[in-house]
Amino acid sequence: MDERTFTAEDTDENKRLDIFLTSCLPEKTRSFIQRLIAEGVVQINGKARTKSGYSLSAGDQVILRLPDPVMTEVRPEAIPLDILYEDDQLAVVNKARGMVVHPAVGNLTGTLVNALLAHCTDLSGINGVIRPGIVHRIDKDTSGVMLVAKTDKAHVSLAGQIRHHTASRTYMAVVHGDIAAGGGRIEGAIGRHPQDRKKMAVVAQGGKQAVTHFEVVNRLGRYTLVSCRLETGRTHQIRVHMAYIGHPVVGDPKYCRSVEKNLPIRGQALHSAKISFQHPTTGMEMEFAAPLPSDMQDLLRHIQGSLQL
Repeated sequence: MDERTFTAEDTDENKRLDIFLTSCLPEKTRSFIQRLIAEGVVQINGKARTKSGYSLSAGDQVILRLPDPVMTEVRPEAIPLDILYEDDQLAVVNKARGMVVHPAVGNLTGTLVNALLAHCTDLSGINGVIRPGIVHRIDKDTSGVMLVAKTDKAHVSLAGQIRHHTASRTYMAVVHGDIAAGGGRIEGAIGRHPQDRKKMAVVAQGGKQAVTHFEVVNRLGRYTLVSCRLETGRTHQIRVHMAYIGHPVVGDPKYCRSVEKNLPIRGQALHSAKISFQHPTTGMEMEFAAPLPSDMQDLLRHIQGSLQL
């Protein structure tokens, strides 16, 4: 176990314990620190403290015992990856549709994490042994650009940029209907569906603020190709918001009432097309894009062909 000792200065008077430790260990997230405090591995002046909001006094000696890394049961697998960029801090991956991002109980193989463990010798440990390196996720049946952190410092920086909206994420989607406006802003808090707990929905109470900006790219008769930029990043956000305004994503099994079986795509026609951010160590502005996957291109050709009949 890695034991760290810190002393609260005059400037730390009345500072919350979790905020103090996060400032001492900037490579760790506040949620990670809060979890350690709750587990009782933090002592102040020799006494264990389990409340993140504990108020410090100048001169307090804070001892944190970082647990040893736990060996993961998730095994590396030699699964091909489309790496758009890679250095010693991060990687940018173009995830294939149908690939699960991280393992879950009963599904420990064939995921992006399995592939990353075989490809990389080091990944950020902030998200634990099941989700090493995963800064943000996209759904199994959504394809496209994803960020992967190789160090805890990079993870904190990239996750912070996403959380504070300084990183930009743009998606392409084929949706049902001819959207009247050329673009717009969708705002609606997202939470668990009140009747179906496996789904998300725009809710009046208890949800988290969610904002999606969209722009019409091409009108295709009964369908529309749109570009969507996330201002927030909630579970299923684009899928929920587009369904909320009456234009669900084509092929979406959860949020589209009628999934057409004759279309040349399996899963929702949603693709993470572009991401831009600042490099966590150099501060350089970086942008990466992934072209529409072949199944979405086939879908667009299919739709355009039907318009000509």
